[in-house]
Amino acid sequence: MAEGTPLFKVTIDGRTVEVPAGTTILQAARKIGGEVTPPAMCYYSKLQGSGGKCRTCLVEVSKGSDKDPRPMPKLVASCRTTVMDGMEVKNVTSEKVLDARAGVVEFLLINHPLDCPVCDQAGECHLQDLSYEHGKADTRYEFQRRVFEKHSLGPYIQLHMTRCILCYRCVYTADQLTNKRQHGILDRGDHAEIATYIEKSLENDFIGNVIDVCPVGALTDRTFRFKNRVWFLKPMNAHRECPNCCGKVTLWNRGDEVFRVTARKDEWGEIEDLPDGKTAWICNECRFEKKKTSDWVIEGPREINRHSVISQGHYVNAVVPNETFPEVMGREPRIKLQIHDVSEVNEPDRNISLIEGPAHSDDFKD
Repeated sequence: MAEGTPLFKVTIDGRTVEVPAGTTILQAARKIGGEVTPPAMCYYSKLQGSGGKCRTCLVEVSKGSDKDPRPMPKLVASCRTTVMDGMEVKNVTSEKVLDARAGVVEFLLINHPLDCPVCDQAGECHLQDLSYEHGKADTRYEFQRRVFEKHSLGPYIQLHMTRCILCYRCVYTADQLTNKRQHGILDRGDHAEIATYIEKSLENDFIGNVIDVCPVGALTDRTFRFKNRVWFLKPMNAHRECPNCCGKVTLWNRGDEVFRVTARKDEWGEIEDLPDGKTAWICNECRFEKKKTSDWVIEGPREINRHSVISQGHYVNAVVPNETFPEVMGREPRIKLQIHDVSEVNEPDRNISLIEGPAHSDDFKD
């Protein structure tokens, strides 16, 4: 933040935070965290120009500013609206917002197939989380869904356009991270699709990052497809000396086997920043070719939000429950029942521990 930049106070769902001028409502909400933060399917802070397409981050501005306290007449996209000093915003405390967000989810799911049982994105899909938290149990759509043919974008990336929500993240990633973008949006309206112009493969050394930025299962890793479910894998932080990228990744292991490699993501599902402020994008060599534990220096288990299904059974910082028996009885447990006193199975004077080898029925005959 430049010296002398004014700070604006903004209140979101009753919680106030000070942010520099030019900060969007969504960025201010992320500083507060928790349920105050609107969901985002197209906005990605590391990609210039992203946001303003999915409308899932709509919020109600009940007070424009201290100088002009009038509320904004319509819901606004929090990823595109900058804060003003004294602004008051409603997110989950607004019935208008919740109703509009449910409508947006319904529109996103109109053409989306029910592929969750076979989709590799299941368990870490932002659309799954959004539909669970803001969607409805049924649909009013009765017409035929839009269907596209599957496209192979080279040996590493599989495109399922039918699942795509046209968030444009992968286009911005290729535009800003690679030397030459080879795919984009073709056609318009209901026929719009992500595709390459002449069935080209995406071969840039950093193009694998489109898999990490995709919020749904439209772009998946062909080296990982159908091999395992993410909630059966253990994410581990690891690094290696890579001449092409930062080399800081998350390994997804089951036992000693590495099933896939991804970039490290923060609590918003975006790729983390490095200490020097740069984004920790990773190259194709690290992502697709280094699939042995010996290729990496393991740092330790990756902390996963307990809200995620991936964290179930992934016991990081787990607390072992206390034994309640000593507290109730006032002493350590001892033999609770002398079985010989209540059963006639064994003779009371027969010590089984003194028998050489396994005990047999012959040892208890008179």
